[in-house]
Amino acid sequence: MNFRKIAAALASAMLIIGLTTACTEDKTGTLLIWDAGLLTKSTDDGKVDTAKSFLHVAADQFEQQHPGVTVEIVTTTGDISANSAQFQAASIAGNGPDVRTAYTGGNTTSFADFLLDLDGTFDEPTTADLAGWNTVRKGYTEDGELLGLPYGGGSYFYVFYNKKKAAEAGLDLTTPPATWEDLLDTADRAKGAGQTPFWMGNQEGYVGAWVIAALTGGELGGTAFTDMFNGTVPVDDPAMLKAYHAYTELFSRKLTNPDAGSISNGDAAAGFVQGKGIFMISGGWDNTVLHEALGDDVGVFPIPVLRGARYPAAIAGGPNVAVSITNYSKKQELAKDFLRFLARPEMIDTYVKLFQVEPSNSKRADASVITNPLLKTEAETLKGADAVVFPYDNVMPQAMIDLFYKVNASTFIGSTTPEEALKQLKAAADTELGQR
Repeated sequence: MNFRKIAAALASAMLIIGLTTACTEDKTGTLLIWDAGLLTKSTDDGKVDTAKSFLHVAADQFEQQHPGVTVEIVTTTGDISANSAQFQAASIAGNGPDVRTAYTGGNTTSFADFLLDLDGTFDEPTTADLAGWNTVRKGYTEDGELLGLPYGGGSYFYVFYNKKKAAEAGLDLTTPPATWEDLLDTADRAKGAGQTPFWMGNQEGYVGAWVIAALTGGELGGTAFTDMFNGTVPVDDPAMLKAYHAYTELFSRKLTNPDAGSISNGDAAAGFVQGKGIFMISGGWDNTVLHEALGDDVGVFPIPVLRGARYPAAIAGGPNVAVSITNYSKKQELAKDFLRFLARPEMIDTYVKLFQVEPSNSKRADASVITNPLLKTEAETLKGADAVVFPYDNVMPQAMIDLFYKVNASTFIGSTTPEEALKQLKAAADTELGQR
C-alpha cells in the first residue's frame, strides 16, 4: 500500500471514528442551560417560581422521559448588554452553557462563532409547522446557518392604559388614538387634568427601541430594519430621523414622569400598576402581571404610527425567543434532543398557557390556551396589521444594538440630538456591517 492509500485509509478511519463518537455520545449527565429570563419566571423577590416557569416544567418532563439526565437551569441577568458580554466571555473561554436562550435576530446571530448550526436537527414536518426560522438564520437568508430554534409567536409593542385613571382625566379611549400625534395630544389633555400621562422607565433606552421600531416601520414597512441590515436602506434614512424627533417629544413636552430617564425599565410596570400614570409603553411580556394586578381596568392598543404613514396599521415586534446550542458543548446530541422536545406543538402550547405573553408559532397550536384578555386583544389586533415590523434591536449585530439603546436613552432626555444619534448609528453600521 503506497503512502496516498495509507493516508486515505487513515482519513476514512478517522471519519468513521468521529461519526461513531457523535452518534454514540453519552446522553446522560447534566445539560446546562442559561436562560436570560425569557423562558423562566421569577417571583417578586427574585426567586424562580418553578411551578409557573415554563423551562423548569419542560425540564422536569424531559428528565422523566430521559432517565439519567439532569437539566440544570441558570437564570442570567435580564440586562441584554450585560447578558451578551457574559455569554461572549464564557464562550471565548469555552466554559459557557450547552444551551442558551436569547432574543432572536442580532442577539443570536452576533454569536454565530459560538453556536452550532442546527440545519438537519429538525425533521421536515417540524420546520414546516413552525414560523420564525428566518429570524434565527445567519444573514436572515434562507441558506444561512440555522443558529437557534424560534420559540413562540412573538411579542409586540403596545400602549397599555389604566381605564380608571383615563376616566378620571376625562379621556375616552374606547377608540384608541389613531396616530402618534393624536396619542401625544391625548396625553397633553391628561396633563392638563393634573395626571401624569406616561409612566416610564427609560434608563436603558428600551422604550425608545419600541417606539422607533413602530414609527419607522409605519414609514418604511415590515422590512425596514432587515433592509438596513442588508444595505438597501441606510441606517440614517429620513424616516429614522423623523421617528427620533417624534419620540423625543414624550420628554420634551413633559408627558412622562420627570425621572423617566433615570428609572430602570424593570421598575416601570410596578409604578404603572400603582396608578402613577395613565399610559405605559411596553410589550406583551407584561400581559400577565398587568392583568393580575388590574384585571379589567387595563386596556391595550398598538403604538400608533405617525400621521400620514404609508403603513397606518403597522405593528412592531415579532419572534422573540431563540433557543441555541453552543458549538463547544460536549452534550450536543442531548441538547438537540431537548430542542426537538421543545419544538413539539404541545410544549409550545404549555409555554403559551403558563406565560400568556405571546401566542404559539405552531400551525397546530391550541388557541384555547390563551386566557389572558390582553393577549386575546393583541392576537386579534395583529390580524389587522398591514405591516409587522421586525425591530432594529432584533435585527442588528449586538454592538449596534448596545449603541442603539445608549442613544435612545440620551436622545430621550435631550443630551443627544436625533441628528447626532443617527450619525453615531451610521458610523457603527459602516464598521459592523461593512465587515460582512
